[in-house]
Amino acid sequence: MRNRKRLRKWFVGGALCLLAGAWPAQLSAQSASTARKHVADPAAAERNRLLVAAQDAVDHKDYPTAAKDYQDYLAKKPDDAQVHFNLGFAYTAMKRPGDARPEYEKAISLDPKMGAAYLNLGITLLGIDPKAAVEPLQKAVELSPEDAHAKYFLGVALERDGKTAAAIEEYETAAKSDEKNVELQNALGHALLVTERPVEAEAAYRHALSLNPQEADQALAHVGLAEALVAQKKMEEAVAELDAYLQAQPNDAGARRQRAFALADLGKKDEALAELDRAASGGEESLPTLKLRAQLYLGKKRYDEAISVLQKAEVLAPREADLSAALGHVYFEKRDYADAVPELVKAYNLDASDSSVMADIVAAEYELKNYSATLQALDELGKHKDLPASAWFIRATSYDKLGELKEALDAYNRFLQMNTDENSDMYFSATARARALPREIREKGKGK
Repeated sequence: MRNRKRLRKWFVGGALCLLAGAWPAQLSAQSASTARKHVADPAAAERNRLLVAAQDAVDHKDYPTAAKDYQDYLAKKPDDAQVHFNLGFAYTAMKRPGDARPEYEKAISLDPKMGAAYLNLGITLLGIDPKAAVEPLQKAVELSPEDAHAKYFLGVALERDGKTAAAIEEYETAAKSDEKNVELQNALGHALLVTERPVEAEAAYRHALSLNPQEADQALAHVGLAEALVAQKKMEEAVAELDAYLQAQPNDAGARRQRAFALADLGKKDEALAELDRAASGGEESLPTLKLRAQLYLGKKRYDEAISVLQKAEVLAPREADLSAALGHVYFEKRDYADAVPELVKAYNLDASDSSVMADIVAAEYELKNYSATLQALDELGKHKDLPASAWFIRATSYDKLGELKEALDAYNRFLQMNTDENSDMYFSATARARALPREIREKGKGK
């Protein structure tokens, strides 16, 4: 689904705050305690004051002030791993990953066993270099093998690095120890969809919904479940899930288009068109959407509207044979054979393997009484398939109209040999001409 990548937002900042937020408080408490033991040390007292001030700033979400206090502290004591970590956290909260990264890396170099630093470094790298995020997140998992959050973010990194199968393993392992984590279930469902395992994806999304998640995660589960159901051709259920999603996100044009496709598949043309109209209010329609709209107009015999839509689609994809073929077919249905032929010829030149297009060309040229062109088209069609009886009747009539009587007689006889419907107009016409033509041929010969 086109929505999936856009909708699936990893709440990296929020998750990072939850994972790392407790660390600065612990550090400040330790520092204050140490300072009380060394009251006579002015330098230690100043460092302690900076840590307390920084923690107070963090508590009030004043991260720029906290960062300044941590910087001042590190200027006095640059080898403090925990304060480098805290400064990285402040930068992350300020959405400055480029500044956060070296602080986490410095913390790790000073304390290689600091699992939280590996975790936050990996999360920070997710948005700027997913491939680089894998290694620190693997280290975080190694240091805390029971930490479902670390496994979750490792799965995210692996998936963004294109290693979806490995990501699924991490998600599944994490889910076993944290069965009520909605983000995990949604992530697992997404990865399973990517690997074309919609049945398992459906189960993951249904489990996510059973946990009564918050609105954002619930919406994500509904739209993911809809895609899993579409992949299984469960269109009625998919429409219901998209309905639930759109209640929360009514302005999501992509989801409305997805719902329109599902409704069209169910044969609900009017509802599908109405949904496309709602989606189109947000801007220009894409090529797949234009194709669907044209198909729906055709099904309702709204030919003029279908023509307008197909012309727009041709502008977007001038070399797509199916668009020219569809446009030619619509003109043909309107009995506008003169406009049908150029579109059909264009379609055939783009894709000569579609014999149905050449069959339409034959019929259009014949309706236009362009008998020579009809015969040429029949010759071309005959290269791709054995001509049916009706085509031999058209060939015979075309020869007849052009005065090529011997060829016409042969074609009529071929038609009569193949024809199985002795009550059709073609049969009666061919029988009459097959009887009359020998005499006309003889008379024509005498006149020479």
